[in-house]
Amino acid sequence: MLSIVKNSPFKIKDFFRAGSERSGNIKKNIVLSFAFKCGNILISLLFVPLTIDFVSPKQYGIWLTLSSLVAWLSFFDIGFGNGLRNKFAEAVALNKVKLARIYVSTTYAILSVIIGLVLILFLTINPFLNWTVILNAPGDSASALSRLALLVFLFFCLQFVLQLITTIATANQQPAKSSAINFYGNLLSFVIIYILTKTTQGNLMLLGLISNGVTVIVLIVASLILFRGEYKKYAPSFNFIRLRYARNLTSMGIKFFIVQIAAVILFQCDNIIIAQLFGPEEVIPYNIVYRYFGVVTMVASIIMTPFWSAFTDAWHKKDIAWIKTSIGKLQKLWLLSTVMTAVFLLISQFAFRVWLGDRIQVSFALSFFMAINVLVITWNMIFVQFLNGIGKIKLQLYSGIIGTLLTIPLTYIMACRFQLVGVVIASCALGLTNTCWTYLQYKKIVENKATGIWNK
Repeated sequence: MLSIVKNSPFKIKDFFRAGSERSGNIKKNIVLSFAFKCGNILISLLFVPLTIDFVSPKQYGIWLTLSSLVAWLSFFDIGFGNGLRNKFAEAVALNKVKLARIYVSTTYAILSVIIGLVLILFLTINPFLNWTVILNAPGDSASALSRLALLVFLFFCLQFVLQLITTIATANQQPAKSSAINFYGNLLSFVIIYILTKTTQGNLMLLGLISNGVTVIVLIVASLILFRGEYKKYAPSFNFIRLRYARNLTSMGIKFFIVQIAAVILFQCDNIIIAQLFGPEEVIPYNIVYRYFGVVTMVASIIMTPFWSAFTDAWHKKDIAWIKTSIGKLQKLWLLSTVMTAVFLLISQFAFRVWLGDRIQVSFALSFFMAINVLVITWNMIFVQFLNGIGKIKLQLYSGIIGTLLTIPLTYIMACRFQLVGVVIASCALGLTNTCWTYLQYKKIVENKATGIWNK
């Protein structure tokens, strides 16, 4: 036993050193990301009952719906974030530091201009928007909701640009840093709201100020620390803004933009449809189940996120053997995620009682179909990481366009027929359409048999 204890540090070191430098870096980031994201998961779960008690179930439902609407503003990224992720990783892989800094500086500049114009537009039209109708909220809250929407939008605009630091960290094959930034923001928000529940009366304005304001502060601090330290050679600068390089970012970015639109509609329109059909209170059980099984998705994301930029690096260095080996390992891990999901499903009703008490009731049917949806999402995630990393996303683009056209009508029809369960069934159906072609495209590419749209 004493020998095992003495030798364990060396075994841990051997685990991280085994394989290529790229594999070792992935292992380190997975372990660190896992630690931070486990903290995020715990905070996220604790945040739900805390927030419901801080405001009220109806107000919390309104908050979730408004947050979903604001998330649609990520459209204005126009794919520059993901374009930067690939181009930055490519430049670093080829040891082109100046080019990497040009991409960073140009992206910051362009997104700042875009979101500035969007902010001006919103300030102009917000006084004319009827938020009580949009959120299906009580009519006497129109003025308060207008102010809340303005507050949330202002903070989102700041986050829109500032969160590029997390994109750079992930592109630099250091997603653990991105996870750390999110963790500290969530932790600080949780602590402040917990203190306020003991000292003051809760309201939506206060919730919006803390939830979004703290995130902005943490992103500013993280940007200053990293760009003055480890990422100093990549720090954005007016002297490195080259608008002609925007074409390099958007050639890939526009495709990512369309795929991103599909993803946002697929994952964010559900709250809005539920709020309109059944009222904002019904958004809560849907989000409860989404967060609960989202633990599985988050664990899968922790493991898979580092592979995007690693696949970019391996592809440009023509290391196909490493790519095949990595995909094989991810498929085996997916099998483990099915076991985890099954366990989560079996104990779901007990878990909800422990987690929320009698605040919210959740049906087993809703949990069952959300579990299926999670398995579909995590399977597709394996091959999407590879395809995104090497920039072969045209088929994903067409699939996203078709999915975008089908999502809202299909979700609406299924929701009318099966209530909340129908919303999840619609998501499952749309996700299943992607399971075959993502795997097939991966196989064609690594076996050098991809032609036409399969190779674009």
